[in-house]
Amino acid sequence: MSEVKEKEIILRAEGISKSFGPTKALVQVSFEIKRGEVVGLIGENGSGKSTFSTIVAGIQKQDEGQLYLNGEPYAPNDITDAISKGVAMVVQEQGTFNNISVAANIFAGREQQFTKAGLLDLKAMNAAAAEALDKIGVEGIDPAQVVNAMSFEERKLLEVARAECAEPQLLIIDETTTALGREGRDVMYRLINKMRRDNRSVLFISHDIEELMAICDSIIVLRDGHYIGALNREEMTVGALRQMMVGREIADNFYRNDWNGRLTDEVALSARDICYGPMKDLTLDLHKGEILGIGGLTDCGMHDFGKILFGIIKPDYGTVKLENGAEIVNPKQAVKQKMAYISKNRDTEALMSAGSVKDNICLPNLPKLAKGGLISPKAEMDLANRMGETLSIKMQGPKQYVMYLSGGNKQKVSIGKWLASEAEIYIFDCPTRGIDIGVKADIYRILTDLKNQGKAILMISEELPELIGMSDRILTFKDGAISGEFLRDPSVTEHTLIDYMI
Repeated sequence: MSEVKEKEIILRAEGISKSFGPTKALVQVSFEIKRGEVVGLIGENGSGKSTFSTIVAGIQKQDEGQLYLNGEPYAPNDITDAISKGVAMVVQEQGTFNNISVAANIFAGREQQFTKAGLLDLKAMNAAAAEALDKIGVEGIDPAQVVNAMSFEERKLLEVARAECAEPQLLIIDETTTALGREGRDVMYRLINKMRRDNRSVLFISHDIEELMAICDSIIVLRDGHYIGALNREEMTVGALRQMMVGREIADNFYRNDWNGRLTDEVALSARDICYGPMKDLTLDLHKGEILGIGGLTDCGMHDFGKILFGIIKPDYGTVKLENGAEIVNPKQAVKQKMAYISKNRDTEALMSAGSVKDNICLPNLPKLAKGGLISPKAEMDLANRMGETLSIKMQGPKQYVMYLSGGNKQKVSIGKWLASEAEIYIFDCPTRGIDIGVKADIYRILTDLKNQGKAILMISEELPELIGMSDRILTFKDGAISGEFLRDPSVTEHTLIDYMI
C-alpha cells in the first residue's frame, strides 16, 4: 500500500443499469467519488446523467447493480431517506412546491424539528430558513412569503439552501447553474468550494465544458447510458471531452460562419415605449430575416420583455404592433398572427410534462388539423412523427410522455410545436439552456434555417458566445433600458458586451 493514503471513497457505483421500456438509460455504469472532490458528470442529452443522479438521490431505483455510501450498501427509499443518509440533490428543473412559503419549501419533509406538542412553530421555522439563506449568501428573500410569485432563479436558490441546510456529505447539482444569473452562479460556486474545504463531495452535472473544467477535480463522461471514462484536471481539454461525449470530433465553432448582418427594410414587429417593472420606454424594431439578440443580467427585464411581445404580460404602458397594424394584447391573438414563443422555463411554461409528445406538438396546431370541425387522430400522429423526424427527437414514439424525455429532447418538442405552426415571428428565450452541444448545434441550424426563410427571430440569451455567434444585431439591456446596440462584426467580444450590461 502506498504511504500516501488514498482519499476515502464516499460513493461507489457498481454495475448500475436502468431501463425505461426498450430504452436503456444506464448500462452497467461503475465509478467512484472520493471525499473532498468535485466530480463533473457530462454527456449528451439521453446519456444517462440525470437518471444516474436521481437514483443516487432516492428519486428512483436502479434495475441492477449496487451503490455504496461510505463503504456501506446504499439503497435510499426516497429523497427524504437519501437526505437522512447524507445525500442531497438540486434538480435541473423546478423543484419547489407552489402555494407554500419559502420556509416550508426549505424544510419540506423535516417540519418535525419545529413541532412541539403537535403544533408547528412557524416563527422558529422562518428564523431557521432565514439563517439557511444567509448561510449560502442570499439576501432579500422573506422566509414567510409564498413562492408562487418568485422568479425561477430565486426558487433555485431556495433549493440550494434546502440542500445545504441538511449538511449533506454528497451534494448532487444537476444543471442548476444554467438557470442562474451571475449572482446566483456565484452563490453556487461558493457553496461548491465550501463543500470541498469541508472534505465533503459534489457531483456536478453540466453541459458547459468550460465551467466543468474550471471547478472540477475530475470529469466523468457518459454516452448512451455507458460509462466512457474519466479525465483528471491535468488531462482535461475541450476537444478530448467533446470527442468522448459524442464519439467523434466536433468543430470548435458551431455558430454561424458568416459575418453578414445586413438588415432588410421590412419590419415584422415594433415595440414602442414599453414600461413594465424595471423597463422604461423600451422601443425597438425586429426585421424580417433577422436574428435580433437580447442580452443582459437576469434581472434586467429582458425575460419579461419577451413575454410582453407575445402578450403574456400586459405592459403598464406602450404597444407591440405587427407590420399589418395588429396590436398584440394576448397570446391567443399572437398565435393567430403567426407568432411563436419558446419559453426559458420548459417544464413550467412551455410544455405539458404529463402530456405526450403528440399532444404537445399538436396543441397549437389544432385549428390547422381540423377538417369539418373534426380532428383526425391520424393527422395528429402524422404531424408529431414529421416533427420528430425533422428535429431528430429521441423518443419511444409520439405517445411517450414528455416528462420522460431528456432536457434537450424536451426543448426540441417545445420548438417543434411552433415550427409546425409555420409561424413568421419567433421569440426564443434562452433556446439552449441546459442542453448538450449536439442539440445546441441542431438548434443553431434551426435558427439559421428560419432566418434564411425570412422569418423574424428575437433571441434572448444569457450566454454571450451564443449572442455573438448567432445574432445579426445585439441589444444589451441594463436596468430596464437598452444600453448598447451592436451589428454583427468579428470585433464584438464578450468583454464588449459585458461593459454595457454591468
